[in-house]
Amino acid sequence: MADVNTASAAFLATIPSPDQGVWHIGPVPIRAYALCIIAGIIVAIWLGERRWVNRGGTKGTVIDVAVFAVPFGLVGGRLYHVITDNQLYFGEGKNPLNALKIWDGGLGIWGAIALGAVGALIACRRRGIPLPAMADALAPGIVIAQAIGRIGNYFNQELYGAHTDLPWGLEIYQRYNPTNPDDFLNGVALGHVPLPDSPVHPTFLYELLWNLGVALLIIWADKKFRLGHGRVFALYVAGYTAGRFWIEMMRTDTANHILGLRVNVWTSILLFVAAIVYFVLAAKRGPREAPETLWSKDVPREDSGDSAEPADETHADVAAAPDTVRDSAADKATEDPKPEAEK
Repeated sequence: MADVNTASAAFLATIPSPDQGVWHIGPVPIRAYALCIIAGIIVAIWLGERRWVNRGGTKGTVIDVAVFAVPFGLVGGRLYHVITDNQLYFGEGKNPLNALKIWDGGLGIWGAIALGAVGALIACRRRGIPLPAMADALAPGIVIAQAIGRIGNYFNQELYGAHTDLPWGLEIYQRYNPTNPDDFLNGVALGHVPLPDSPVHPTFLYELLWNLGVALLIIWADKKFRLGHGRVFALYVAGYTAGRFWIEMMRTDTANHILGLRVNVWTSILLFVAAIVYFVLAAKRGPREAPETLWSKDVPREDSGDSAEPADETHADVAAAPDTVRDSAADKATEDPKPEAEK
């Protein structure tokens, strides 16, 4: 009896995995991973829009940029994953068409960032706004979106570490798919039969928490030091890769290695160094971009319905604003001297 109680206590001290990550409404599969990706994109756009407007940008610009950046990013993320883990899709007994099944998981963040930046650059040039400023506005939302995406890994029961006896160890179960015994991803856990290494380190949870911490850090640093010219984005890259380095070392999923280290470990090292160098060099470009430089060229200020003065800008920024903006505000005040309550 004591052994049963001990086993029950140990089980309750761990984190159970979901029984499945895919549900079907008729013939339509509803995938938790896809829902998490969509939720992350929505949050990134919402937060990026608020930050862009507060910095002096045109309302609606972030959505326009997302129309280009999101599709580019999804393609880039998948390409990075397929290239760095090509053994999963190519070779004897493999089906190359599975490389197209993005809904089964597998997005490389750096491929998504790289190709997503190309899409964002196209949109920014169409709008006549600087890409580094847009990247600064989007950075916190991007890393929060990554955190939300890691919840999808939890439902897919993937990206975990080695066996652990720690209280927050993750229980992983055998999943069964009657139509395809080898397709565990679309299977269901029956009877909660643990896999041999269970419980394991929930490395996706470590990264989720780290990402939220990075988001708080860069929001704080941006507000305190008024970072600009891509420095918020550089700080995000440095912060994220610092965490990804040690978390990647804990993972036990299949990965290619270079000189004994996983490919993503080398990627983290190189990008961390590049981000720090950029952060230092970009400081020489001076203060944060002036609000008027963030206004879309095809949107007249007087037709925007927004205040010309961003909510978080200082009086120095207002004083440096174009004369036409200040004159417009002065004319409006003289045209209607009635108190606001009488209008």
